[in-house]
Amino acid sequence: MTTSTGSAAAAPAHERVLSPGLEGVLAGETALSKVDGANGRLTYRGYRIGDLVEHGTYSSVANLLWTGDWDPEARLATSAVPDAVLTTLRALPRSAKPMDALRTAVSAWGATQTLDWPPTPEQARALTSFSPSALAAFARIREGKDIVEPDPSLNLVEGFLYQLTGETPEPATARALDAYFIVGAEHGFNASTFTARVITSTMSDIASAIAGAIGTMKGPLHGGAPSEVVDQLAKMGSVEHAEEWLRGALDRGERLMGFGHRVYRAYDPRAAALRKVAEGMEHKPDWLQTAIGVEDMALRLLAERHPDRPLKTNVEYYAAPVLMGVGLTPDLFPATFSLARHAGWTAHVLEQAADNRLIRPDVRYVGEAERDLPG
Repeated sequence: MTTSTGSAAAAPAHERVLSPGLEGVLAGETALSKVDGANGRLTYRGYRIGDLVEHGTYSSVANLLWTGDWDPEARLATSAVPDAVLTTLRALPRSAKPMDALRTAVSAWGATQTLDWPPTPEQARALTSFSPSALAAFARIREGKDIVEPDPSLNLVEGFLYQLTGETPEPATARALDAYFIVGAEHGFNASTFTARVITSTMSDIASAIAGAIGTMKGPLHGGAPSEVVDQLAKMGSVEHAEEWLRGALDRGERLMGFGHRVYRAYDPRAAALRKVAEGMEHKPDWLQTAIGVEDMALRLLAERHPDRPLKTNVEYYAAPVLMGVGLTPDLFPATFSLARHAGWTAHVLEQAADNRLIRPDVRYVGEAERDLPG
């Protein structure tokens, strides 16, 4: 982690620039991904996201992030859930949210491991392999079903679907979700990734860092948008009724979910990669056809209403159709996003630990001046 030092750090607090949300603050350096929001480009260790989706797998992309080496044959399978973690998951109420269950499972897993400092690529692999099995186990436990043990012959994404349903997924289904995992794997110093790096900077363990990242991802401003896209498409009903609904929503000052991004000012390259996958799915349900048909209409209306504010399609818009298309329920979307992000989170943990400095920003005090207690 590289931090700035010198005269700015020593300046009086009132002379420093306040940036709420740390927007625009350069807080470190990374070799993992480059997010070029102005031009709508994203690379992992220099490789374009579209090329990685077309030619790679989540296993190979995770290995790239952890090691820096591109190996298209890299393998990563799901792993068994320790008994102690299963006991913990069974103790949760069936009404528990999947994100709560995943966060709890990662914490419990960490208590069963010997996680010495510094974190290692082996720890990253072990945790990334464990979490899909844990989420699948919880999904089945809450439905009163037996858990499905992992099949080591399947790649991680195939294995996750197999453990969710008890059936080996169709290749096209597994491929669609694998593409989603790839585009969700890494995205710079977003809120959850920064959380993981802050925790790591204290020399805490990798399980603590990822549990904290999951807690951050649970917030609706970070990981919840895809399920809201599904709700939005359901309200439209069809392409024929979409324009009337869209105009009404904009007239009411409502946000169109799946459009606009804090970083991207051009078309989100992750959305472009997922649209290509969605269009190639053999059996597209009606709402997926609606999503494809509505996109250009929504972009046209947004350009009319906000000509000076670029609001382009973001990754959540096509994440929703892909996740629904592979059979996931909307309440599993944020937790599945978290599974995909494990590769990037753990890679950032490794990068932070390799050149560690405690992350400890300053804060401006705006309270009462120094005073005496009342008599």
